[in-house]
Amino acid sequence: MDAATLWQRYQDWLYYHEGLGLYLDISRMRFSDDLISTLQPKFDKAFKDLTALESGAIANPDEDRMVGHYWLRDSALAPTPELREDIDTTLAKIRAFAQKVHSGEIHPPDAAKFTDILSVGIGGSALGPEFVAEALGAIDAPMQIHFIDNTDPAGIDKVLTKLKDRLASTLVVIMTKSGGTPETRNGMLEVRHAFEQQGLDFARHTVAVTGIGSKFEQLAKTEGWLDIFPMHDWVGGRTSELSAVGLVPAALQGIDIDAMLAGAKEMDAATRVPQLKGNPAAMMALAWYYVGNGKGEKDLVVLPYKDSLLLFSRYLQQLIMESLGKEKDLDGNVVHQGIAVYGNKGSTDQHAYVQQLREGIANFFVTFIEVLEDRTGASIEVEPGATSGDFLAGFLMGTRQALYENHRDSITITVPRVDARRVGALIALYERTVTLYASLVNINAYHQPGVEAGKKAAAAILDLQMQVVKALKESGAPLSLSDLASKADAPDQIESIYKFSAT
Repeated sequence: MDAATLWQRYQDWLYYHEGLGLYLDISRMRFSDDLISTLQPKFDKAFKDLTALESGAIANPDEDRMVGHYWLRDSALAPTPELREDIDTTLAKIRAFAQKVHSGEIHPPDAAKFTDILSVGIGGSALGPEFVAEALGAIDAPMQIHFIDNTDPAGIDKVLTKLKDRLASTLVVIMTKSGGTPETRNGMLEVRHAFEQQGLDFARHTVAVTGIGSKFEQLAKTEGWLDIFPMHDWVGGRTSELSAVGLVPAALQGIDIDAMLAGAKEMDAATRVPQLKGNPAAMMALAWYYVGNGKGEKDLVVLPYKDSLLLFSRYLQQLIMESLGKEKDLDGNVVHQGIAVYGNKGSTDQHAYVQQLREGIANFFVTFIEVLEDRTGASIEVEPGATSGDFLAGFLMGTRQALYENHRDSITITVPRVDARRVGALIALYERTVTLYASLVNINAYHQPGVEAGKKAAAAILDLQMQVVKALKESGAPLSLSDLASKADAPDQIESIYKFSAT
């Protein structure tokens, strides 16, 4: 494609949201007009599906649930007055709680104010809050945040050791819908033990974000925890950042949660436009469909050219891969759909894997995220007429061009700065793209049978471990692996039993 044609294509396929100052450029994706015509009926259906979803249609048949994370940033869209009131009341409660913590009205028994936040959760209860903390958390924030997001003992120890001298002024946020997630339960028990070791009252330091009516809510009430915030059953973990899951820790860090919600609301409105051009989520879904042949044949590499967006690719891994990674389509056909996501940051990627991206196997497409604001304040010139930010922009544009010249496709998203409003908009943009793309490829983005199967398999292994321990205690003497497997009533699990013994 010659320069004039490419320039015209850029103008034809550049989206601009004036209110957000956000650009989306899909001109470096080589889809044809014929593909657009072919997909038009699918897009017409996708827009109708999105409308039905927002109106309260059952989208998670496994649990007979609606999917309504977009109501969180515009409660007027919620299908019932009760839901609207719940959303508004929860948001007001989060704001008030954060204000009282910051002022010292709510404080720990042994300190004038809480100084730190310890967030305990996993998956959607960790990835979103971690991304937002990295993107928006200030060095001089009213509270610094720390995360336990795994059941790795060494990792837990590292976090608790860092907090050891400030545990008496640490506010703990436990996030779990039912209390049954093993990793979060283990983290809570480890943290409780650390508090008890220092003679601290765990309950007077802790809040819960959980399902209302759950056993975990009852535990928090019985023990007299500081507060309880709802984890709604119509919000999935991977779309929960703009619920209490993400807003409680963000508000405590002093992040402008209202601006995040406003940015998401603006993006939601832009992506309701029932046409391809002029709808950024539809345009991005088109690009995904084209590059992967409607089958996810290429991976998505996310390259934000801004340090504060480093964790965006980790956040998107769950949102996209858990939503789109499905064995069967809506008609029951085996399709093995999905888009794999990974990423680094620019210009670190220049010294990591751009070599393979340009010259290796072409099994990917790139999304560059460009941020126009270099820093707050003036920049020095590191070379005559050029700042560090000029170099960063040059690396992005150069990499984009080098990849295109070697037939590697890319999308570019440009925002004026990394702030709460634009982060909310980016979250919403990808949520909406996932919804539209899922409709294009005829899958359900809002159930996760594979996740549940993995949890059941893990539970079975833990049950086996307990059987083995019991068999060893009852034996009172060394046993061969085969005898031990027999006594544990698991003769077909010798390898697993060996691994228990080795650790």
